[in-house]
Amino acid sequence: MGENNKKETLVADDLLLQAKNLSHEFDYKLFKDINLSLHKKESIAIIGTSGSGKSTLLNILSSLLKPSSGSVVFKSQDMYSLKQKKLLKIRRDDFGIIFQAHYLFRGFSAIENLEIATLLSGEKIDDNLLKELKIEHVINQGVGELSGGQQQRLSIARVMTKKPQIIFADEPTGNLDKDTANIVINTLFNYIKNNDAGLILVTHENELAMRCDKVYKLEELKLQELKWIYY
Repeated sequence: MGENNKKETLVADDLLLQAKNLSHEFDYKLFKDINLSLHKKESIAIIGTSGSGKSTLLNILSSLLKPSSGSVVFKSQDMYSLKQKKLLKIRRDDFGIIFQAHYLFRGFSAIENLEIATLLSGEKIDDNLLKELKIEHVINQGVGELSGGQQQRLSIARVMTKKPQIIFADEPTGNLDKDTANIVINTLFNYIKNNDAGLILVTHENELAMRCDKVYKLEELKLQELKWIYY
């Protein structure tokens, strides 16, 4: 096998997610003909002005919203051609979604929120992850006793506890100070490198975006590539 064929095979084997010719509209056209590929150990940032469709695109890529046209392929399967039960299984077992809202169980303690993730996934709570996110000391406190930043880090820990293959994050550092934001993003980067996973995040912070392997800007209905790496 030639060197080029070897590289093509390696890239194909590393492929986690592929979007093909995605278009979406509500009462108006939001974006059209979007193509994107995510590989193992790779991070992708999507930037753009408010209302450009970044969060909608993330919802489509993460199985939450069917596009008007086009396909999203995961493990050689077009997700939106699958039956709902199979799609839900992918979302539960393979995807981790970090929303802008925390979606924590407020009547529970921090540790109980994490235990719910372990029950659903069969994984164990990672003490090193809690230390990395600097929330190990508040783990027995009620969610209502935690600061907004601590709640955000807890929600991220809950997603990562189930060991997803792909993490989708909508403004994961939006409510955090710069130091805490760096802790969170470094934790996410370490996770994808150590677990052959991938990360797609939406952010309005250009400095954070440029730390990712690839950066796309959603503008005037199109996804423009601003930064990329070669395989």
